[in-house]
Amino acid sequence: QVQLVESGGGLVQAGGSLRLSCAASGRTFSGYRMGWFRQAPGKEREFVAGIDWSATSTYYADSVKGRFTISRDNAKNTIYLQMNRLKPEDTAVYYCAGTRYSENYYLRTSYAYWGQGTQVTVSS
Repeated sequence: QVQLVESGGGLVQAGGSLRLSCAASGRTFSGYRMGWFRQAPGKEREFVAGIDWSATSTYYADSVKGRFTISRDNAKNTIYLQMNRLKPEDTAVYYCAGTRYSENYYLRTSYAYWGQGTQVTVSS
């Protein structure tokens, strides 16, 4: 099993940057496909980005493509989400998630493991 802990959220002005981290416990982290999701108040949790176990393939929601970058360091059991050119509509709680078996990165139901979330607030 994998336990996930996010960090790096905070308050930033529009146009600024933040880097989120997600630290994983467990000896088989490298075998997991990982994703970032976000949930704004009153909205459903939505896919942001995904990465395969070897970091060969990455996937992004259209709303963040070109601004956000997902990466992972299997030696450190950590994934990252670099967020640039942030917009007020990026304000949400950001969650990392992991799956060992599903190949559909976009579906919330693909992921068995979730972190507790970290708040990102972008002021205009």
